[in-house]
Amino acid sequence: MSSAEKRERPREGIYSSSPLERTITVVAIAIASIGLGYLFFTQLWWKVPPDFGCRNDFTRGGLCFFIQEEVDIADDPNKLLKADIVGSNPGPEVYVPIGWATSLDGVFIDNVVQPNIRWFGYVIWGTEAWIFLSMCLGFFSRMGALAAIGMGTQLMIGLSNAPNEWEWSYILIVLLAIAMFGIAPGRYFGLDRLLRPRFRALSERGSSVGRLLFLFT
Repeated sequence: MSSAEKRERPREGIYSSSPLERTITVVAIAIASIGLGYLFFTQLWWKVPPDFGCRNDFTRGGLCFFIQEEVDIADDPNKLLKADIVGSNPGPEVYVPIGWATSLDGVFIDNVVQPNIRWFGYVIWGTEAWIFLSMCLGFFSRMGALAAIGMGTQLMIGLSNAPNEWEWSYILIVLLAIAMFGIAPGRYFGLDRLLRPRFRALSERGSSVGRLLFLFT
């Protein structure tokens, strides 16, 4: 086999080597991406603008309830990735302490988000709506995944230690969003497949905007 043929031959485990493998790859990525988008879609409807489900002058219920809960538990000791290896021991043997991050999150929520919830609620709702559209349509999918990483990380820090919450529900959101950021699912399905050739042409002409758009699709 010539060196040129070796360069052209796909490497197993990195590039799909047959139509069946390519189909499996595209279908799996589409399911994961649309699934992540649909998760955020389901969370839009209990905090719809303009009141975001809040009551009593934006002090109770809806989005305001969870924001207040983050403030209330901000100073509690918080551990992530807990593993109880020895059942007879009190507390987990393996964990990552994130109490400092939870405290900082509580300060930000208390001093920035809560006093401005009437407009900050639109930022939260709009970000989740953008993630839904981006992931399900394959539209600027890497940018949508980056937003999902940010949103998932904030929820993980602020609510993973809350009563009746399972920390891995938030960790898995972050991990799936990281995977989607690396994969850029819109390159396999959706609108990004149509946009990328145009952005590539802009990039090759030396456009910095074109390079940025090409990166995030």
